Amino acid sequence: MKLTVIAVGKVKEKFYRAAVDEYVKRLSRYCTLESIEVADEKAPESLSDKEIELVKGREGEKILSKIKDSQFVITLEIGGKSLTSEKFADYLGNLALTGQSDVVFVIGGSLGLCESVVKRSNFALSFSKMTFPHQLMKVILLEQVYRAFRIMKNEPYHK
Repeated sequence: MKLTVIAVGKVKEKFYRAAVDEYVKRLSRYCTLESIEVADEKAPESLSDKEIELVKGREGEKILSKIKDSQFVITLEIGGKSLTSEKFADYLGNLALTGQSDVVFVIGGSLGLCESVVKRSNFALSFSKMTFPHQLMKVILLEQVYRAFRIMKNEPYHK
């Protein structure tokens, strides 16, 4: 299975980078993993709704330019579907069984995802109703993907 994580912004803090690197290393036993970071747009605190949409649109264009037509896209969205770790493992396993073995996960920027990226998504996944920094979200995503592979292979994992 080939997995790609497209995230808006860079993972800057050393402790997040170390966690990402650790899960990338662990996942190398189970899949091919590519990580793509697209530049975030400058977004001062006081943006109008129109300016917010413009920022999200520019970030969305960068995201969409990295996605191939043949790829299965899973966007991380607060309003997406929540799954247990076991159900997430089943979902990923079923994708592979149905020929969807080239999967892209998309983590948006601080303002969220633009409508064009949401429309391109094949599945919207939510890890929580809470908002997380995108750097931490990347760590959480990679940990859950790693856990999913462990579950699929009937290997031990922490409950």
